[in-house]
Amino acid sequence: MLAIFKKGVVNPPQELNSPAYPPSSSSSSSPRPPKLPHQIVDEFLSSNPSDSFSIKFRDNALLACVPRRSSLGAHQRVFCGVNDVYCVFTGSLINLCSLNKQYGLSKGTNEAMFVIQAYLTLRDRGPYPAHKVLKDLEGEFGFVLYDSKSGRVFAARGAGEEGVGLYWGIAADGSVVITDNLDGMKGSCGKSFAQFPAGFMFESEEGLTSFEHPWSEIRAMPRIDSEGVMCGADFKVDLQSRAATAGSTMPRVGSEANWALGGSQA
Repeated sequence: MLAIFKKGVVNPPQELNSPAYPPSSSSSSSPRPPKLPHQIVDEFLSSNPSDSFSIKFRDNALLACVPRRSSLGAHQRVFCGVNDVYCVFTGSLINLCSLNKQYGLSKGTNEAMFVIQAYLTLRDRGPYPAHKVLKDLEGEFGFVLYDSKSGRVFAARGAGEEGVGLYWGIAADGSVVITDNLDGMKGSCGKSFAQFPAGFMFESEEGLTSFEHPWSEIRAMPRIDSEGVMCGADFKVDLQSRAATAGSTMPRVGSEANWALGGSQA
């Protein structure tokens, strides 16, 4: 899976940008530079010419996917769109049947479609905290959702550290790149990338928050790669920090608003 969002559509944490790029004039060795979005997309599609596909939303966003067949050790990928809302999902939900029943959905509803319906429920009938919905999801998963009408982006990764791998980084023009392919991320964003943190969600207006510990502070931890170069930071929850009261503003990184509240105004 691959998602690219133009700079300004989302505002990721500044810590994702590696201080190693652009390289200084005094640097003896230059790290591999990030690529432009069209280069990233072309390489993604060319590496899977038979069954890959992509959908572009003007110059603001792009979603691409290669459906992964069921095989040992491989996570499924599913993609769907409903009412101008699109989702690419990797992994699986072991409680999908009960969730579909809870939301009044048909038995054949897949994970990507469920995420869209949950989003539409929050957007149109909210406000209801998104972190409470995500805490009900059981399984290994990562997903990216794009509301093409409002321009909102929502991404999340399951709580298990050993579950689905999801990565995000910064392209050469400042666009945000999200993928489940580590090698593809390294080739696309140079040193300006990190693993999307487990148990976290990111929304274009709200920023990065932990849906497991929504009232705890988030710390950006500097990450040094095997070459000794500073890369995009990892993000961790500081469990020692708690909001002063239950009504305090939810701590976040690169944030301004709330997904549910923003959706209820649409």
